[in-house]
Amino acid sequence: MDRLRGLRAVLAAFALIAGASAAAAADSAGPRIVSLAPHITELLFAAGAGPLVVGASEYSDYPEAARRLPRIGDAFRLDYEGIVALRPDFAVAWQSGTPAGAIAQLESLGVRVVVLRIESLDDIAAAVEEIGRLAGTGAVAVPAAGGLRRELADLRADYAGRAPVRVFVELDHQPLFTVTGRHMISEMVALCGGVNVFESLPGLAPVVDLEAVIAARPEAILYTGPDQQPARHWSAWPQIPAVAAGAVLRVPSDLVSRATPRAVEGVRAVCEAIESARRGLAPRAPA
Repeated sequence: MDRLRGLRAVLAAFALIAGASAAAAADSAGPRIVSLAPHITELLFAAGAGPLVVGASEYSDYPEAARRLPRIGDAFRLDYEGIVALRPDFAVAWQSGTPAGAIAQLESLGVRVVVLRIESLDDIAAAVEEIGRLAGTGAVAVPAAGGLRRELADLRADYAGRAPVRVFVELDHQPLFTVTGRHMISEMVALCGGVNVFESLPGLAPVVDLEAVIAARPEAILYTGPDQQPARHWSAWPQIPAVAAGAVLRVPSDLVSRATPRAVEGVRAVCEAIESARRGLAPRAPA
């Protein structure tokens, strides 16, 4: 309960930081920043740089203040003219999501581009600190990053040594997208004592077929969709242990798919889902 209160306190602090609008950014003493991805926008606010953001990509919807920022297109259709007109001191890109061509085009127009590399849960706190250094908001960013690290350390300690649960992660149903061991969601599953049944596949988010899922015999199915449709679909396949045990469970997409401070909430949701499945498993014979 104390850890949950601590997380809520950190997120409440982020919400307070987010209160300034884009208009305030024009008058703020600090760099003018453009965000090129929704999770980058969220990281900027978490690092105390929200009042400095003068433009953000489409789908930047958290915190609430991000919804009011001028839009500059998305990663694949950037409004280059609009970005230049905002006179940013720099734009922040995502190493694995912002096309290299888009970065090169911005740089050719005289826009400095800072590229963040976030490949693990621990990289989120490091990214918050890096933004704080670039934006001059270290007084907010450093303690925020420290809070994230403590929350993750507590969760790792809580779930260390739990009985393994075989997990299938469903990102989408048609086609059937999942995640490999390279994906941050797979790291969340492992932290909670789960074993991603498709962790060894190549790539990041491959398509698998129904027969492969049945053969993998997952004991929990975690899906990120907004409704109960996947749970209804899987009910037709009771030979899958997860289905037989009623362990087809939803986890919120925004919390597990965006590399932001809210990923700690995502880890907690994944752990709670896997723990629910774990409790429903029949006792196993000793190895």
